[in-house]
Amino acid sequence: MPVTIRNENDPMYDDQTCGNYPSALTREDLEAVVKLEWLDLYNHSKHCGAKALRQHLLSLGIINLPSENTIGRILKQQGLINKSDSNYQ
Repeated sequence: MPVTIRNENDPMYDDQTCGNYPSALTREDLEAVVKLEWLDLYNHSKHCGAKALRQHLLSLGIINLPSENTIGRILKQQGLINKSDSNYQ
């Protein structure tokens, strides 16, 4: 499923069809965004678990996000999950 970034100022933007927005992110792009935003949350001592990260990405206007479980798998594959860290949500 492609991930898209919402931009209401773009003439191609249509709230009804924003899932087909032309600027879809590839899986590799999504993984990079997840990693960078996770690092930003972590470095600012904010909750950075899959649930909090998904909410954060939605607040940035990224739509068609994968589920929390998929985000969690991405974090695990990137080596960003550590059970001893209590700052996960």
